[in-house]
Amino acid sequence: MGKRYEQAKALVESRPYLLPDAVRLMKRATFAKFDETAELAVVLGVDPKRADQMVRGTVVLPHGLGKSKRVIAIVSGDKLKEAEQAGADSVGGEDMIEKISGGWLDFDAVVATPDLMKSISKLGRVLGPRGLMPNPKAGTVTFEVGKAIQEIKAGKVEFRIDKGSIVHAPFGKLSFDEEKLVANARALLEAISRAKPPTSKGKYIKSVTVSSTMGPGIHVDPASVEAAA
Repeated sequence: MGKRYEQAKALVESRPYLLPDAVRLMKRATFAKFDETAELAVVLGVDPKRADQMVRGTVVLPHGLGKSKRVIAIVSGDKLKEAEQAGADSVGGEDMIEKISGGWLDFDAVVATPDLMKSISKLGRVLGPRGLMPNPKAGTVTFEVGKAIQEIKAGKVEFRIDKGSIVHAPFGKLSFDEEKLVANARALLEAISRAKPPTSKGKYIKSVTVSSTMGPGIHVDPASVEAAA
């Protein structure tokens, strides 16, 4: 670890903090020369190997992410105009699928209509590993194309548990006011709490950590998080 990281880490005590205090400390314990992303890491008491304990969902953060995502729409018919009016950065149908097959990946999110998913499925090996494959559970496979695009542009975050039972997700930029970061983090944690599988037993939220892109992790009291949620 570098000297500046060690100096930032020295500000963090080895104890859990209340969420507002953790966010305040995260903004102090920074040294990067760019506007870092604020991130949450939540360890859950579920088994991701079991299909009935998969945790996945979306949430529109009240104060956005501080960055407008590049959204493309793979649609047809009257949905082409709807997508354009909603602010999609690029709109198309089969031609868009072929463009992506050729290696074009200059976008952050994909919205598609159900009727084109059969054609889009061949892009699974390209979009899947990058987390870009449209999915009904994430609200990106829908006939409500305009609404989906507007939500993503407004700061919609998709979260999903990984193999280690951890959810990693962004909740803003360090340049945000503390109040906005806390509100975003709470909205994200509440969404994760609502996504608790019915088959999950015992303690659901085991640990919560906030950090900036380059900064040290700061533990948040999970009991206070669950009580708030």
